[in-house]
Amino acid sequence: MNRLEVHAGADHRLGSANPYREGPTDLRLIGPALGAWGGAAAALNSSAAEASWGSALCLAAAVALVAPAVRRALRLGSLPRGLPTREALPRKGLRRGALTSRPVPLRAADTRPRGEEKPGRDEGSRGEGDRSERDRGQDEGSRGERGRGRDGDAGSGAVWRYRGAAAGVLVCAAAGILAGGLHAAEARRGPLPGLAAGFRQATVELVVRADPKATRSAGWGGASYAVDAEVEKVLGPGGRTERVHTPVLVIAPASWQGLLPSTRVRVSGRLAPGEGDVAAVLRAPNGPPRITGPPTAVQRRAGELRSGLREAAGGLAPDVRALLPGLVVGDTSRVTPELRAAFRATDLTHIMAVSGSNLAIMLALLIGTPGRALLAERGGLAPRLGISLRTTALLGGALTLAFVVVCRPEPSVLRAAACGLVTLLAIGTGRRRSLIPALAAAVLLLVLYAPELARSYGFLLSVLATGALLTIAPGWSAVLRRRGVPNGMAEVLAAAAAAQAVCAPVVAVFAARVSLVAVPCNLLAEPAVALATVLGFAALAAAPVVMPLAQLLAWCAGWPTGWIASVARTGGALPGAQAQWPGGWGGGLLLAVATGLVVLVGRRLLRHPWVAASLALLLLLAVVRPVPLTRIVTGWPPPDWSYAMCDVGQGDATVLAAGAGTAVVIDAGPEPQPVDRCLHELGVSRVPLLLLTHFHADHVGGLAGVLRGRSVGVIETTGFGEPPDQAAFVRRTAAADGVAVVPARYGERRALGGLSWEVLWPPPAPGPAPDGPNDASVTLLARTAAGLTLLLPGDLEPASQQGLLRQNPGLPRVDVLKVAHHGSAHQDLALLGVVRPRLALISVGRGNRYGHPAPRTVAVLRAAGAAVLRTDTDGAVAVTGVGDGLRAVPRDRGP
Repeated sequence: MNRLEVHAGADHRLGSANPYREGPTDLRLIGPALGAWGGAAAALNSSAAEASWGSALCLAAAVALVAPAVRRALRLGSLPRGLPTREALPRKGLRRGALTSRPVPLRAADTRPRGEEKPGRDEGSRGEGDRSERDRGQDEGSRGERGRGRDGDAGSGAVWRYRGAAAGVLVCAAAGILAGGLHAAEARRGPLPGLAAGFRQATVELVVRADPKATRSAGWGGASYAVDAEVEKVLGPGGRTERVHTPVLVIAPASWQGLLPSTRVRVSGRLAPGEGDVAAVLRAPNGPPRITGPPTAVQRRAGELRSGLREAAGGLAPDVRALLPGLVVGDTSRVTPELRAAFRATDLTHIMAVSGSNLAIMLALLIGTPGRALLAERGGLAPRLGISLRTTALLGGALTLAFVVVCRPEPSVLRAAACGLVTLLAIGTGRRRSLIPALAAAVLLLVLYAPELARSYGFLLSVLATGALLTIAPGWSAVLRRRGVPNGMAEVLAAAAAAQAVCAPVVAVFAARVSLVAVPCNLLAEPAVALATVLGFAALAAAPVVMPLAQLLAWCAGWPTGWIASVARTGGALPGAQAQWPGGWGGGLLLAVATGLVVLVGRRLLRHPWVAASLALLLLLAVVRPVPLTRIVTGWPPPDWSYAMCDVGQGDATVLAAGAGTAVVIDAGPEPQPVDRCLHELGVSRVPLLLLTHFHADHVGGLAGVLRGRSVGVIETTGFGEPPDQAAFVRRTAAADGVAVVPARYGERRALGGLSWEVLWPPPAPGPAPDGPNDASVTLLARTAAGLTLLLPGDLEPASQQGLLRQNPGLPRVDVLKVAHHGSAHQDLALLGVVRPRLALISVGRGNRYGHPAPRTVAVLRAAGAAVLRTDTDGAVAVTGVGDGLRAVPRDRGP
């Protein structure tokens, strides 16, 4: 298409501002980038010798590919046939940029008046015609030969181009292997890996590399923090010091929470073997860290900015206060477990993890869109401030580096920064801007500079999402526009669907799940991200100068941020928000194939709107899961259930029916989503009593899920307030919903809707102090109106089980036993012999690291005549009937 046609097709009366058609996308860097990525990933677990051999083999293969061309060039004194030679290059008289090898003289401008003919035009024309007749036969005779020559040259040139491209991929793969091998060798150098293998003590000096991150405590102690660090010195006996560069993960107490990157710390602790890029795990002792060197001035300034944003957002609503720093600078220190779970369920975690969208928004304010950066009509603030193009590129580079420092060099941040810098370099030098080569160049440079990124899931997801937005989304958007979808909606829908299509298989690899609400939730949340990001960065910049202005800006940013949090919570609370999927690379490959089939079928469904609408309705029903429809389709729960054990993973959450829509809930599991979904399936909307047997996180962590959308009367707990952080979490969460927290009393008897229960443990004071939270578990003996008896002992250990028998000598035989402590090996056989349950239920997480349930415990129960069901294999279990009609109805593990 020439420029006149572009002008004619423009919407503006003056034509197009950029009447040049963009050439084909440059894909030459994709192969080298993938080669370097694969080489680095393969070499991270190899020895230096293996990496050297692998690199040498790749280089040898590259040489073998190009050697014939080099030999031929040396023999003939020219380049291989089909490639341009010096003689074939344009010479004087050629138009600038012409690609023909035959000189074409430039025509002089015709300056004669209009209407006057050139002298001798007829004669010249006849002469040229005669010559044409004489030479026609000659030309036709030689045309075939020239054509064959051109075909041969083109074929030969294509072969050499392919060989050269393959050689380039192999060279980059060799570089990646070498970089990965050197990185792995450096990480294993020194005494730390050997000390970690023997679980030895060590004293080291290390440098903090990232902000401490709170780890989810399992409840057996206070909160701890994971700190990425690099050991620089290993201190041995007699003052001997060995310098190393060994990456470690430090499990530290809460006193480490405020450490900034680049801080130097001396610590003594026990080592354990690490995984992946981490050579060792170091457990730091309790107490404040021993700081031997302060953070750098740059990191102190970045820490002040992050702290200022947290302060500016301190007076906002809890979700907004937690989410705004995460959305702007990746600071998720205030994000609660339930909010994080909601973002995971909706696949919105990329909003909390700072990525390319944040940087793109900030750069767009400065330079506008990259595609218009070289035009006179370029956007952004720079042209309005009179800043030149090259100065704009330099300012953009400075902004990008500051972005990395403040937001921390996470994988997604590094990828975004590298792409931005490559694009800014192209803008500053006046070269063509194309984001696909920029992405490939960024990947190539980053995996060679930091080979550990080659095995980072975050880096992989960031690259895949960006690549999908650049390659897949435009085509899908065009298809939607042809089907009548408005331009803006088509682009947003195509972007969300493309990113989800390529990222979902990777998420399934390590999460073993698929989000069914990811696309609609992203569509609803994304429009608010840009506004929240701009206002959040404005608050970040204003906080060190004028805090009231920063608080005003944070308040304004709170509106779009609150909307994003509401979308995540609402979508994550839907019963079918997530579906279980096989994990590992096999599961990821299976989902990739399934996604491809859905895309192929979906393109055809667009031609049949009624069929597409019917399938969308079925998907909506699968996500919302109305209780009556769920019971018809799955048969669970049975209509006359009296007791249910929810499948909440490695934790406890059980339910006693107490009337229509009413139940007594015992424990809440470790996470809000599973217990909320279970209560929804059971049709429970009113909970007069929520009993938390003890304060371990696997029993109280899901408290928000029980409270969500339900009327809760009172929360009863054990009187033993350990661990204190979990006890405080329960009181804080209950107070936020206006629910009272009271202790359960020994001997307490209550009844509700035909259900009655008695508290059998812990004993009244004065009595022996429990050895820990497990031994302080509130134990209930419950009876239904139909006569079904149940013993619910929490996580009692053998000593407390023996005490339970002594304190309650008339303990009867029961129909149902909730096996204590997830079926661990620590059971009192005398108690099992007294209660002799007909049905034993074990709440346990699939693939848990504790070995629960113990085979010995299961064997003893079965030998005593009990039917044993467990949630890791049977899913949630509902109990119906009594006496000879007693039966357990499992809900097969599934979505």
